[in-house]
Amino acid sequence: MSQRQVLQVFEQYQKARTQFVQMVAELATRPQNIETLQNAGVMSLLRPLLLDVVPTIQQTAALALGRLANYNDDLAEAVVKGDILPQLVYSLAEQNRFYKKAAAFVLRAVGKHSPQLAQAIVDCGALDTLVICLEDFDPGVKEAAAWALGYIARHNAELSQAVVDAGAVPLLVLCIQEPEIALKRIAASALSDISKHSPELAQTVVDAGAVAHLAQMILNPDAKLKRQVLSALSQIAKHSVDLAEMVVEAEIFPVVLTCLKDKDEYVKKNASTLIREIAKHTPELSQLIVNAGGVAAVIDCIGSCKGNIRLPGIMMLGYVAAHSENLAMAVIISKGVPQLSICLSEEPEDHIKAAAAWALGQIGRHTPEHARAVAVTNTLPVLLSLYMSSESSEDLQVKSKKAIKNILQKCTYLPALEPFLYDAPPNILKHVVGQFSKVLPHDSKARRLFVTSGGLKKVQEIKAEPGSILQEYINSINNCYPEEIVRYYSPGYSDTLLQRVDSYQPIIN
Repeated sequence: MSQRQVLQVFEQYQKARTQFVQMVAELATRPQNIETLQNAGVMSLLRPLLLDVVPTIQQTAALALGRLANYNDDLAEAVVKGDILPQLVYSLAEQNRFYKKAAAFVLRAVGKHSPQLAQAIVDCGALDTLVICLEDFDPGVKEAAAWALGYIARHNAELSQAVVDAGAVPLLVLCIQEPEIALKRIAASALSDISKHSPELAQTVVDAGAVAHLAQMILNPDAKLKRQVLSALSQIAKHSVDLAEMVVEAEIFPVVLTCLKDKDEYVKKNASTLIREIAKHTPELSQLIVNAGGVAAVIDCIGSCKGNIRLPGIMMLGYVAAHSENLAMAVIISKGVPQLSICLSEEPEDHIKAAAAWALGQIGRHTPEHARAVAVTNTLPVLLSLYMSSESSEDLQVKSKKAIKNILQKCTYLPALEPFLYDAPPNILKHVVGQFSKVLPHDSKARRLFVTSGGLKKVQEIKAEPGSILQEYINSINNCYPEEIVRYYSPGYSDTLLQRVDSYQPIIN
């Protein structure tokens, strides 16, 4: 057998291996093939090919493994059980940039499924190697490593702390300063995933100088980058007043308000979320947002979108209004109440209706003037029907009831209260009658109107427990009128009159 024939055997074997990994990598892109590949034992066949002498076979084997592990946690589990991770981590340090990208992709694909699988990656020493890859010359390798680290950190505080301890944060902050947009996106996303779990982790990101660099990218034309930047700033600001102030000091106002007009829905949503996370902490921070024109901008944003994109803006208005009378008045002046009323009526999702109900309650609970601003938009009957509807979720019913109470206890605008005398259940009726008992003694016009509109008659029909608060309120109302008027509108009074007619002896001259 000649030397040529001997070498041909090796060439054929190499061709077959190359063809095999390429086909598996290709097949793994289609969900319908996954189960067949798994049943055919693809994992154990790919494993030795990760150490193949031919670099392209190694890379394609890693790519195929990553695609498989990406599908479900069973296949990701198989990568862990098949002892493949140590091999990948070893190669990640040694091999060329193509292999590093593929190996980091496998680690990301395994780690994304659950905290347990992410922990398996940490246990095999991958973090140190991934952090070294963040310093690689090739932006694609940096991106793949940042992505894997973000996916590990997003699960919980312990895993996030492990990523921080490996020294990832300062390098991720350098990555957001690189020119490549894709790398900036992934690094910002990883910083967001690290920051979200606790104030301490967010502080680590702040200490590495991330906030100033993130703030500079708020006006970047790339929508996907803006989403991640706004998300990262939100995850930092949400934890405490100090962290929110750090974000504000990076001069994000008023530039962040332009994001509320962005064409990309998620940029709008993340910008609203950032403003909400700042507003919720203190009246001072809310006032700063009002002064920058933030309330009016958020209200416009709510009007220009639908569904979940509206939710953070709705909540932001509630937080601002909750802080003080003046801040609630700022929401009213900016026409926030009609917009929230529209959300309450239009939105099909109960959790969004519940947020709008809560926000309206926060606006109306301060003074009669605030309550009137909510009542005149005809919001109260909508809240009542949501509270009484059996189709409403429990949360929506609770929030609607609380909002009704908040508004009623301050509302002195009687035309808005009167329909409640007829429709409200006893637990809410008590508050309605209570408001009439406060207003009627001091307003003669209202007393007259209350009689002519049928309100006094309705009050006489209410059956209250003797000695109850409701009975006291009814007595207060009755004390505003002459006794014969009260008697005239009491149930059964006409029968009494008829009896008097029956028993009356005519006077005959």
